[in-house]
Amino acid sequence: WARFARPPAPEAAGLFQGTFPDGFLWAVGSAAYQTEGGWQQHGKGASIWDTFTHHPLAPPGDSRIANLPSGAPSPPQPATADVASDSYNNVFRDTEALRELGVTHYRFSISWARVLPNGSAGVPNREGLRYYRRLLERLRELGVQPVVTLYHWDLPQRLQDAYGGWANRALADHFRDYAELCFRHFGGQVKYWITIDNPYVVAWHGYATGRLAPGIRGSPRLGYLVAHNLLLAHAKVWHLYNTSFRPTQGGQVSIALSSHWINPRRMTDHSIKECQKSLDFVLGWFAKPVFIDGDYPESMKNNLSSLLPDFTESEKKFIKGTADFFALSFGPTLSFQLLDPHMKFRQLESPSLRQLLSWIDLEYNHPQIFIVENGWFVSGTTKRDDAKYMYYLKKFIMETLKAIKLDGVDVIGYTAWSLMDGFEWHRGYSIRRGLFYVDFLSQEKTLLPKSSALFYQKLIEKNGFPPLPENQPLEGTFPCDFAWGIVDNYIQVDTTLSQFTDLNVYLWDVHHSKRLIKVDGVVTKKRKSYCVDFAAIQPQITLLQEMHVTHFRFSLDWALILPLGNQSQVNHTILQYYRCMVSELVRVNITPVVALWQPVAPNQGLPRLLARQGAWENPYTALAFAEYARLCFQELGGHVKLWITMNEPYTRNMTYSAGHNLLKAHALAWHVYNEKFRHAQNGKISIALQADWIEPACPFSQKDKEVAERVLEFDIGWLAEPIFGSGDYPWVMRDWLNQRNNFLLPYFTEDEKKLIQGTFDFLALSHYTTILVDSEKEDPIKYNDYLEVQEMTDITWLNSPSQVAVVPWGLRKVLNWLKFKYGDLPMYIISNGIDDGLHAEDDQLRVYYMQNYINEALKAHILDGINLCGYFAYSFNDRTAPRFGLYRFAADQFEPKPSMKHYRKIIDSNGFPGPETLEKFCPEEFTMCTECSFFHTRKPLVAFIAFLFLAFIVSLSLIFYYSKKGRRRYK
Repeated sequence: WARFARPPAPEAAGLFQGTFPDGFLWAVGSAAYQTEGGWQQHGKGASIWDTFTHHPLAPPGDSRIANLPSGAPSPPQPATADVASDSYNNVFRDTEALRELGVTHYRFSISWARVLPNGSAGVPNREGLRYYRRLLERLRELGVQPVVTLYHWDLPQRLQDAYGGWANRALADHFRDYAELCFRHFGGQVKYWITIDNPYVVAWHGYATGRLAPGIRGSPRLGYLVAHNLLLAHAKVWHLYNTSFRPTQGGQVSIALSSHWINPRRMTDHSIKECQKSLDFVLGWFAKPVFIDGDYPESMKNNLSSLLPDFTESEKKFIKGTADFFALSFGPTLSFQLLDPHMKFRQLESPSLRQLLSWIDLEYNHPQIFIVENGWFVSGTTKRDDAKYMYYLKKFIMETLKAIKLDGVDVIGYTAWSLMDGFEWHRGYSIRRGLFYVDFLSQEKTLLPKSSALFYQKLIEKNGFPPLPENQPLEGTFPCDFAWGIVDNYIQVDTTLSQFTDLNVYLWDVHHSKRLIKVDGVVTKKRKSYCVDFAAIQPQITLLQEMHVTHFRFSLDWALILPLGNQSQVNHTILQYYRCMVSELVRVNITPVVALWQPVAPNQGLPRLLARQGAWENPYTALAFAEYARLCFQELGGHVKLWITMNEPYTRNMTYSAGHNLLKAHALAWHVYNEKFRHAQNGKISIALQADWIEPACPFSQKDKEVAERVLEFDIGWLAEPIFGSGDYPWVMRDWLNQRNNFLLPYFTEDEKKLIQGTFDFLALSHYTTILVDSEKEDPIKYNDYLEVQEMTDITWLNSPSQVAVVPWGLRKVLNWLKFKYGDLPMYIISNGIDDGLHAEDDQLRVYYMQNYINEALKAHILDGINLCGYFAYSFNDRTAPRFGLYRFAADQFEPKPSMKHYRKIIDSNGFPGPETLEKFCPEEFTMCTECSFFHTRKPLVAFIAFLFLAFIVSLSLIFYYSKKGRRRYK
């Protein structure tokens, strides 16, 4: 626990690239009762699950049936597996699915009641034996090795009735006889045997809680007694195989043990001991007797006293070592489902397979581990696009690979569960766990591959996650005039003047108080104000210079400049502050990039009066924005060469009418600049769109691809298409709304289309993350009925503290999508960044984020031909953007984070130069400020001072020369 307590480096936490060892066993599994059906076919006997589902026990205290009024309809019949996936009648269908997957091994279970209808050794059921022989023969033809489970929860009902099931010690002998029959008939073709699946669930929920068949609501004592008998039965079968069949058949035998994983609430000795106890009570209950010493864990013996049966010394020796490999089951059969809450001991359950594998390796003397069941589930209504299952499968397989490569755990095989949809025990058909979809209402029960099956097939083919060329970092540099920028959306506006603007006269009391004393009634002459009088500007400029950026983007505050929304009241002090900010930036060769409007609470970044009058819903706001833009161009345009009209208008909470007026406002502002100011100021202007990438959750699904395109059009195309494309809204958007009788999207007149189309000089986008979208309604709470889309994430992705996914390749994809849609336009990544935590080491994630996102931008430029002109990191400092800054702000001081220094290094290198890339020499350019530079505007004064300085030097030289000459003459 201590080892995994510290968060891993970002490089190790996300996608792990590598392949599994040669000869790794790739398997898929199923269980007889869940999939076979044919419950009464060809002489099969009844099992306890047949009885349990046909005659379910009412929950304790449930009197609904008894209290039904006369003539009332009876409650719905419970789900059964009488037919299920009908595997009994579809051997070829099932094995064709195995062939499609390309697995090396197939785990299935033998139905005890199908081969021995009465459960006891006697005349076996020939049809039952023939079914399994047919299956094994077909596996042999395909080159797939069987992994056969003797008991997967479906005890013959006759044995339950006659002996009380596993509560009777005599059942071990019957189990031995049944196993011997299987070994004799099938052992020549089987190299991996599992005696019993998940004895924890069989014992605890079959005989203590009664949640599963045979549904006995006994006591904890009975549950522990059943587990005791299961261990003895397993040992008998192992010894039978070891002595009588191993020499000729050469197979291996084990018991499939299920476990959860548990993390301490706090990293204290007590919490860690409670976690250890939790694992002892679930996994150690069976693993320690088999793999260590034949006896139960000490924590169980100390806590359960007389409830736990005792093994004799001979029984301990008999049980110890009765497994040839560690067969592990991990997933929702137990985790978060059937794990008794009391056995968590108030600690936190977690689906961490890697940590469990590492714990098993340490706890049980480094056994060979075969994961014989692992996977997740989706809703019973989900059909073939099972994205949630697919990404859990990816997570678990990747954790297995990490356990092998990073932790040295000896994992020999992995089994995805399950081959096909089936009957899911206590959950019936409400969930699905198959790689292949089964329509349970159809007669044919055709197996249709889901997205997870296609994913697993590709993964097996590649033997893991080999490094792909597109995922490798690229060496190279950006163009010499590339814009390296930083963003501060909410710039610190502080119009407090420095002390040097104080007109009062002071005396210094040297002898007594040692303080300055104001002289009443005496003031100095008021002087002309200068930009240096704004004390807040210079510290920001100094930090920007320290970063080595060439550009600085910030947003103006419309409400501060024009409190009433029009020019009837202009805040000239604020305008002067902004004017000084941009002029000081230019003076130090940093290009200001200025946004006119930034949506921000409480009034969407608008003057209060405009916000009260309907904000962007009111067409007047567009006219007011154009006038505001005119004022800004007039006052600041001499220093600003890059303008943004609207910065990141968020379409997901915007009405159609607001978006309509916003587009017209942008166009009006663009035309004002183009017609009145461009010639004199020679700047450029555009809109900055938020453009996170939308990826199909199931890459093999055409439906998901259509959904992703739809969301991209609603998120980005809504504002981009009228400006950069056709002048009108995307046809995908209009068509989708019309199909749903939603006619709220306005229409542009032809004049408005001409007004809006082409109102750009470049394409600016803000990009932060990638979102997966799925067409299936897996989680109703997260489902967007409006667009018929389910948003989700890949759980193997890195995430920031605020759960923003780190997906660098999404930036490259969105740049290419924009180029495909709107042509080869000059593009600026105008904002890109991520949040961090409270601790210094959390900034590692931002370093990783910037390194990889900028490298993807380089790939887009060099490999894809994207006309990329600049990159702006978000954000400048934590004071204005808490947890996003490259500078930490504490105790009124700015401190550079490691990410700032890393960004500066990238800027200084102009990318990622390497030995294979040609070194590009970029000459430094110095921009001479024509209006604000002190020396440049005072050339005569500078010349006069230079003359005086030269005369002084000459005079000093002459004096020194003649004084030295006079001393020599005197001597």
